[in-house]
Amino acid sequence: MGEPFDAVDVIVTKRDGGRLSDAQIDWVVDAYVRSVVAEEQMAALAMAVVLVGMDAGETARWTAAMVASGRRLDFTGLSRPTVDKHSTGGVGDKITLPLGPVVASFGVAVPQLSGRGLGHTGGTLDKLESIPGWSPWLTPAQMEAQLQAVGAVVAAAGDDLAPADRRLYALRDITGTVASVPLIASSIMSKKIAEGTASLVLDVKVGTGAFLPDLASATELAHTMVRLGEDCQVRTVALLTDMSTPLGATVGNALEVREAVEVLAGGGPSDVVELVCVLAREMLTLAGRPDADPSAALADGTAMDVWRAMVRAQGGDPDAPLPQATHTDVLVATTSGTLISVDALAVGTAAWRLGAGRTRRDDQVQPGAGIELLACLGDQVRPGQPLARLHTDTPDRFTRAHQALADAFTIAEATPAPRRLVLGRIGGGSDVGMGDTS
Repeated sequence: MGEPFDAVDVIVTKRDGGRLSDAQIDWVVDAYVRSVVAEEQMAALAMAVVLVGMDAGETARWTAAMVASGRRLDFTGLSRPTVDKHSTGGVGDKITLPLGPVVASFGVAVPQLSGRGLGHTGGTLDKLESIPGWSPWLTPAQMEAQLQAVGAVVAAAGDDLAPADRRLYALRDITGTVASVPLIASSIMSKKIAEGTASLVLDVKVGTGAFLPDLASATELAHTMVRLGEDCQVRTVALLTDMSTPLGATVGNALEVREAVEVLAGGGPSDVVELVCVLAREMLTLAGRPDADPSAALADGTAMDVWRAMVRAQGGDPDAPLPQATHTDVLVATTSGTLISVDALAVGTAAWRLGAGRTRRDDQVQPGAGIELLACLGDQVRPGQPLARLHTDTPDRFTRAHQALADAFTIAEATPAPRRLVLGRIGGGSDVGMGDTS
């Protein structure tokens, strides 16, 4: 028996502005996994989607088809309610590291399937793999056991979880078809839905260091993802958060783990602590713990206890020294005045050039590479004052990193505008815009 559709017909339908039927979408996704639809044919369809778009119904069906291409994890047997968080990626975004233990400390299960970084945004697995002995490779049964015993887990997604998305993601990366809200939303949500969590909080980054630099496109993506989650019976809320300035004072894998541990110990940069607590409150509300106080879990050490248990459960040593780069250099101010902005993209690019990120998925990262920010917004600085410390194992990288940072720090005789971390909220029964959220 032959195939019910022809790939060329599906491509032409979308190319000419038509709407794909549920049956066409189900078939083309499944046929792509089976290699009946060739890579170049899926590339052509993806480009047609970029140019023409998909409506809400098509996007929902596309997402469901990618979920159905593999297994869907099931944690309904746990005695704890489940909730996860997903960030669209940013510079210095180590929020996942303290957030999971904070939420888990209130009797909630936080199953997190994370990835590695590509380009200037760091991956959670890269950060955690800088801890000696820590491993992301867990079976679903091991994940469930750790969730029941500890409450938090960060693991690598298995090959059988939304395999259609894994193939399509790699294809889009090399064919100029990344920039499509339906494709971005379905890629993120198919993995999160397949992960088996009952509730989900999305951290959609906005700004120079984010995948989507403008508020309008980030808002569209957030609305789309919230709708996809709700359509699949996953309670979903999205926060739009600022990524014009790096989060915290460090960018780079081991450097960010160190800073996350400082937050868990009751210290750390105020912006990281604020965002951890804001996201934790959203997650705990979805999980049925609306009265829980995330800041208390940081202050009394309960979140740190969960962190240490989580690291140990995955083979890591929470007391082992973290890797340190063998070479450092310092960027200094050349003028005097007030530090009024730090460009997130420039800092992320510099950290990547120092070895903290990768260009291709099989590249190795340097665990100790990265950047420490030595001055904060609003600080008065003078010529020669250190602004950032650069870390790498390969000192010939310093030149290009300094080039990336040439215009990253804006110093002027002015007062910086107050930074607002949360720019909006979507889902959970109400949408709050920029003007309504502090």
